[in-house]
Amino acid sequence: MLNLPLHYLYRAAAAETSAPWLLVLMHGVGSNEQDLFGLADMVPHAFHVLSLRAPYTLGPSSYAWFQFGVNPDGSRTIDTAQEKASRALVAQTCAEAAQALQIPAERVVVGGFSQGGIMSLSALLTQPQSLRAIMVWHSRLLPEIAAEQVAPAQLAGHSAWISHGSADNVIPLAQAHAIRAALQDAPLDLSYREYPCRHELHPQELHDSMAWLQRLTQL
Repeated sequence: MLNLPLHYLYRAAAAETSAPWLLVLMHGVGSNEQDLFGLADMVPHAFHVLSLRAPYTLGPSSYAWFQFGVNPDGSRTIDTAQEKASRALVAQTCAEAAQALQIPAERVVVGGFSQGGIMSLSALLTQPQSLRAIMVWHSRLLPEIAAEQVAPAQLAGHSAWISHGSADNVIPLAQAHAIRAALQDAPLDLSYREYPCRHELHPQELHDSMAWLQRLTQL
């Protein structure tokens, strides 16, 4: 049992894996650690899978990484103190899990859906030394972290999977385009895809994401 700062669910990598990886997953607003852990059986067996619970309680079995509001023009305001505290907790959790499992940072992947994807993207852009890659589904880039972002050159050697629904009714597709624009000139390996769905994981998107994870282990 791992002793970590955040509640979690865990699936170990296959015992015969000589150089295992760590995949850390983060759910969206109003969900919990059970949500993305349901995908664990699909994750390549070379990965330890850690599904985290966000620290802020919204209701029974309902959590958030930070609270936010939607303005009349569709823009969003976030609780910046909560976001910063969650980002620090995620970084601490990933570091302690990687140390306990003896996984070097170059074999750590952080991913998530919606707000969990926001946290993953922020981790890459502010603390790239702690991970190798991110897997971001249906998410957006926080303008609030701009002052903390590293220079693009520090993203060299990293990989990013970014996917979105062409009919996403919660986070508009334009937000995914903004992520792509922010990353496409950086010296990282960017995989960007769009799928015919709303704010949900499309079956083909999930299949392609897992194939991308598998390829990552072979680079």
